[in-house]
Amino acid sequence: MPHLIVYAAEDDLAGREADLIGGLTDAVVAVYGDWARDITEVLLIGLPAGRWGVGGRVATGPAPRVVFGIRDSVFARPDAADVLGRLVAGVTAAVVGVVGERVRSGLAVEFAGTREGRTGVGGVLSAG
Repeated sequence: MPHLIVYAAEDDLAGREADLIGGLTDAVVAVYGDWARDITEVLLIGLPAGRWGVGGRVATGPAPRVVFGIRDSVFARPDAADVLGRLVAGVTAAVVGVVGERVRSGLAVEFAGTREGRTGVGGVLSAG
């Protein structure tokens, strides 16, 4: 199942949670299809001011970071660059649409591929 973890300044998330969760889910559905809507998970992690650093200094107004959990097999598909590019563009547009244009240039999307048999749900190792 697609899952996204968004790390952002708490001030950027407060009061915008529903819009961001909806927008990110829509971005995934735009690439995968409507079947993915009910299984897409979004976790928002808000960091208070002073708890984010860049270059050894406390960051002011850091851009969000999105870690996108995805099946490792996607990377081997012949259309992988297209799929991943569309996901990056959609996720970026969703975050910028809610948080604002000021975060676009620094917003990072990282794909974390998981191989089959390396996750478990409900106490059972997942086969895929």
